[in-house]
Amino acid sequence: MSAPLPDRAPVVLLEEIFPGDTNPYGTAFGGRILALMDRAAGLAASRFAHAHFVTASMDAVRFEGPVRQGEIAEVSARVVYASRRTVGVEATVSAMDKTRWARRPCCRGLVFMVSMSEAGETLPVPSFRPETEEEQAAWARAEAAHRRLR
Repeated sequence: MSAPLPDRAPVVLLEEIFPGDTNPYGTAFGGRILALMDRAAGLAASRFAHAHFVTASMDAVRFEGPVRQGEIAEVSARVVYASRRTVGVEATVSAMDKTRWARRPCCRGLVFMVSMSEAGETLPVPSFRPETEEEQAAWARAEAAHRRLR
């Protein structure tokens, strides 16, 4: 039986923002949004490499607007970069109200994930070649950020 092929399809999570997720201004705590991004990035990395991952770092996180109480946070994550043992995942967060479901950009960033064995050893990850101009630009951004982390 051959190894499963890498799957770079985006992972999308939907999460309603409740009062316990918000600050006194009625907007989601930044840490709550980061946790959602981390969860989606881990799932995208696992889907890509068919392995377990841990978070190595978050880079270039930019909050562009709030997600308000009662709105839906849509988190989309896709693998945009891979080195020997690390994948770079671009995560974006949009807010949607439950009546219109129109997306409003709120946050974006890069999450670097490392593949780990059950014994805690790093494992190699599959590689891929970015094909489109958009994929090449995303790879270059992630590669530059990954170099800065070393």
